Parts: sequence; C-alpha cells; structure tokens
Amino acid sequence: MGFLRSAVRSVARASAGPLSSIATPEKWVEEWWSGGSVNSAGVRVDQETALMYAPFFAGVRVIAEDLGLLPLHLYERLERGKRRATEHPLYALLKDAPNPMMGAMAFKEALQGHAITWGRGVAYVVADERTGVVKELWPLRPDRVHIKVRNMGKGRIERWVQYRDDVNGIYANLAPGEYLCINGLGDDGVTGYSVVELAANSIGLGLATEHYGAKTFSNGAAPAGALSHPDNLSPEARKRMADDWENIHRGIDRAHRVAILEEGVTWQQVGLPNDANQFLETRKLQVTDMARWLRLPPHKIGDLERATFSNIEEQQLDYVSSALSAWLTRWEQAVLTQLMLPEERARYFPEHLVDALLRGNSAARYAAYAIGRQWGWLSANDVRERENMNPVEGGDAYLIPLNMIPAGRGDAPAPEADEEARQAVRRYARLLRGRGVAARDRIAEAWAPKIEEADQEIADLEREKVGALVEKHLDTGDGRARSAPAFLAALSVLYGADGPIAQAMTSLWLPVMTGFAADVAEDAAEEVGHTEKVDLSVWARAYTESHVAYRTATSFGGLRNRAEDADSQEDAATAVVDLLVKWQEERPAQTARWEASQLPNAAARETWKEAGVRKLKWVARGSKTCPYCTKLDGRTVGIETPFIAKGDEVEGEDGEALKAKRNTFHPPVHAGCDCEVIPVVDD
Repeated sequence: MGFLRSAVRSVARASAGPLSSIATPEKWVEEWWSGGSVNSAGVRVDQETALMYAPFFAGVRVIAEDLGLLPLHLYERLERGKRRATEHPLYALLKDAPNPMMGAMAFKEALQGHAITWGRGVAYVVADERTGVVKELWPLRPDRVHIKVRNMGKGRIERWVQYRDDVNGIYANLAPGEYLCINGLGDDGVTGYSVVELAANSIGLGLATEHYGAKTFSNGAAPAGALSHPDNLSPEARKRMADDWENIHRGIDRAHRVAILEEGVTWQQVGLPNDANQFLETRKLQVTDMARWLRLPPHKIGDLERATFSNIEEQQLDYVSSALSAWLTRWEQAVLTQLMLPEERARYFPEHLVDALLRGNSAARYAAYAIGRQWGWLSANDVRERENMNPVEGGDAYLIPLNMIPAGRGDAPAPEADEEARQAVRRYARLLRGRGVAARDRIAEAWAPKIEEADQEIADLEREKVGALVEKHLDTGDGRARSAPAFLAALSVLYGADGPIAQAMTSLWLPVMTGFAADVAEDAAEEVGHTEKVDLSVWARAYTESHVAYRTATSFGGLRNRAEDADSQEDAATAVVDLLVKWQEERPAQTARWEASQLPNAAARETWKEAGVRKLKWVARGSKTCPYCTKLDGRTVGIETPFIAKGDEVEGEDGEALKAKRNTFHPPVHAGCDCEVIPVVDD
C-alpha cells in the first residue's frame, strides 16, 4: 500500500511525538487552544489529561496490564482437544515478541490502553511481500488513526484504516490484512466508543475536585472568612491589613494559626468548610464512578472501603469472567479474523491462558484437583502443569474410582474383540467402495458451476487488462507509435507471479478448490472406513498455486505467440483480441470439466494416503471408445507409484502412442478423460 516500513517503524517506536508546529499542529495543541472536550466541570478533558486523573489511569492500567501479562497462544484443533501450534509463524509473534523492540506484554498493553482511551487500538502488520506471512506487528499512534468504511461494490463493505501524520508527512490507507484493530463497544461494531469522551464529565469533576483540593492547601488562609472594621479604612490601611493577614495565615505551613484581632476588627465566617461541602465524599464517589465506567471492582483501583476477605476473591473471579474476559474475546477474534487466512481459521485459533488469574485459595484449589484426579479427567502431570511444576515419570496415567488403577487397564478390549472391530471396518469399507465413484460425481456436479463462474471472472479480467494494453501499445488511435516490445514487456508484468492476473486467480480459485477438496476428503475417508478428519487446506493451497502458475505461464505464452507471429501490429492486435474473446466464450466451461475430473481424484488420493491406503486401481468409465483409457483400465499400482511415468507411452488400438509429459498418479490422462481411481483395501 506504499506504506514505507521505515517510516512506520520510526513513528511506532517513538516514545514521544515529534515537535508540533503552527502549520501542522498536533491534537493536543489544537485542544489546548480550543479548550479541549467540553464538560460541565469546566476542566479540559482529552485522552492525555484524562490519564492524569488517578482513578482513571489506575483502571486503564489494571485492564491493560492484566491482559498483557496473560499469554496468548495459537492452537491447532485436533479431533479431540487441541495442541499448541508452535510451528505457525504467528505463534512467536503473539506469545513472545511482535517486533524487535517490544515484548508481547508491552505491545498488548499499549494497544489495549489505546482501545480504552481512544476507542480503537491499531497495529500495522508487516508481512512478507512474497508469501504474505506476517513477520512483525507495530502499534500506531491512536491520534493519527482514523477508521473508514469503504463500499467495495456488490453489497460488500470493508473496514480500512487511514493513517495521517501531518508532522512527518506520512499518509497511508491500510486495507484489511495490513492492520490489526482492537475496539470495544461501539455503535457500528467497526470502531469503539472512547471512554474518555463518554466519561468527560466524570473525569472533569474528578480533576476539578483535585484542583480544588490542591488550591485549598496552597492558597487557603485559615481561618477562612472576612475581616470587618467599625470605621472606614483608607486604601493604604486596607492593603496593609490584608497583606499582614496573608503573611500570617496563607499556605499549608501557616494554617490554623491563632488570629489576634485589634482596633475593633471582627471575624465573620464566610462559605462552608470542606466537611460541610462533602469534599472527601465527593472524591470517594469519583473512584467508584471510574470503576463503574471501566466495569471494574472498586478494589482493583484502590477503593477497599467495602472489600472484605470473604468477597474480594469473588469480585476478582467476577472481574476475570466478565470485564477482562470480554476484552480477551475481542483480542482472540481480532487475531482470528484479521491475521489469519480464511482457510486457516477452521484449523487454528488463538486463546489466552487465564488459569493464573482464576486461582482460588490453596485448599479449594487442591480439593478441585482431587475431584478431577479421582474421576479420571486429570492426571498427576496435568495437576503439576497447572501448578507450574515439571512432570514426573508415570504421571500421565488417568485413574478411575475402581481401586484407583490406571484408566483403561481394567476394561481393555480383548485381542479377539479388537480384531473383530478391524474386520467390521474392512467390511464397511468394502460396502462403500462401489459407492465412492458415484458420490464423487455428485460432489463434482455441485462444484463445477462454481469453478466455471470463478474462471469466467478471470477471463473477463484478462479481456479488460490485456485489452487495455492492446489499445495502448498495438492499436493506438491517438497518433502514438505502436510498439510490440512495449506490449510484451507490459504483458509479462501483468502475468507475472505477483501480477494482478495471478492474484485474481488465487483469490477466486482458492476458496472454491479448498471447499471442493474438503467435501471430497470427507467422502473418501468414509469410503475406506477412516474415522479421523483429514484436513486438505494446505494441500488445496499448493494445488491452487501450481494451477495458477501453469495458467499464467500458458496464457502469457499464447498471447505472446499471437503477437509475435502476426505480420503487422494491426494483425497482432486482432489476433490477441480474438484469443481473449475465445477464452471468454470457451475456457470457463473447459476448466470446469477438467477440474471436475482431476480434483476429485487428486484429493481422494491425498485422503487415502493419510488413511493408510497403499494401492490404487484405475477404472475406465465412459471411455470404451478411448484406446488409451482402455489400456489403463484395471491397472493397480502403489499409491506413491505413477500409473504412467513421465516419458512413458501408452499405445492405442490403431498403433498411435500417447506420450506422457508428466508423472500421472490419477486421471485424467488427456482432455475428455472420465476415468477414476479407487482404493484397494486389503482384507
């Protein structure tokens, strides 16, 4: 997006903002002259001054620090349970250090503080330009971030982040995938309310009360009131009397001195003392008010007036399960939806470890462990892990109440029963074997229209992009010179590995291929009696990327040949446009037919490999007129062995041979081939 990494890092790493000028004033300068946020107390309240108010700063710090100290792990979903996905690139970023200058806690508490005070905490995502893997996360200054909603057409909207740094001249629009945004409650779900702006009156009253108290101690002349004299005083005498009184009684060090009145001067009480004004009660109420704004138990920000040994633990548990849990969920869902690919979300998920904050007293904790240990859902090492102790040898056994023996030892199935179960699985697999081909046909029929629709969009995009290059370089009507070399150079960029055609193919094909493969995998696993889920999302991405590379290379080659073989520039333009039109009219249906045959066989083979199938058989269907498929019909090979090796020839009935250009592990072997592979399950 043209967002210079060096500029972002320099801004993100700065502990204090750059100097402000009159031409490009910072936000605090504007608010200084304008008076800041308007509130009833008459005190300027903004995101900076609010943090000077002790109860508010304490509340923000509690939530930010508590969230920051909880480890955020990335897990992989298993058939039953989960495991830490330490090999995933996001794991170390979320748990240890999101960038070279910050630990995970510093990063998370900074973003969380921004989310509370400003309504959004935004970090810039630094990703590898080639692979798209997230490498670093840098928090952005919240006063320079603006959330925008863009209409992307066809009823689709996206949240974009606008970054404006008038001081350094840095401007950027960050698209989804280039930022991580954490926000709380808001009116549109896109950005959150700023607690500072909503609580401006409460914070302003607290700041005003502090200011009043400070002024009372610094300027108060106690006893407070008015001096009166029975006669008229000259201005000189009035000034001398006032100065003498101020010198004796003004300031905290001179408060409560004895006042000696002379020459008929009398003292008259004026105003009310602080206790009559309920000054201290007001200050206490403001602490409770801040706890209410931030959804915190009062004891978390230092108000222990109503805290007892019996209720403070329950308040802590309530805080973790409600206020803090809401922010933890927002973080986890933001990481899931903004930093992970759609196909990854079904396999991986982020989650905080909150066990440390939920610990009760030792007696209650050990009693809970004893129940879990007795009834078999906790092992000794499970308990030791929760208590931050190392595992012990033999501590992974689970016990059951029957004489407290290792779970499973007393009711383990006999070898005969286990063999019967395996035989039942084989019989079930043989029963389904004949139904697998028909089931994959139905799956292919359901996905073929989606493939055709996606490929039609690609063909339309090629017509638009390549057509623009033809008009610019080959069919210029504005007097410019035609240039075939310039056309070919621009065409190579268009069809490059990172060009718009390849990107469009990947974005359109990947979700279709992933969903198609998932349906095939589910049916293929059932066909061989494999009960565990097979995840082909990584395979589907590799499958898609290889097809994108092949398509872009062949398309570029076809267009280049049309342009180079033409006798003139005008003929080259006509030939290229004719090929584009042909692709629009014919290729989407051809692609759908090819993938409806190839992907089910390829995905089924990958599934059977994971299920432990060792052999595959080639089955010719509807190919009696095809001599090549007839030759292959019934051939059985190892699942890692190609049916036809690269360079091999398959002879037809008329003596002509079909030479293989690649290793063929599954059909189709040629255009129009309708063959299938089926698993060979040993009895």
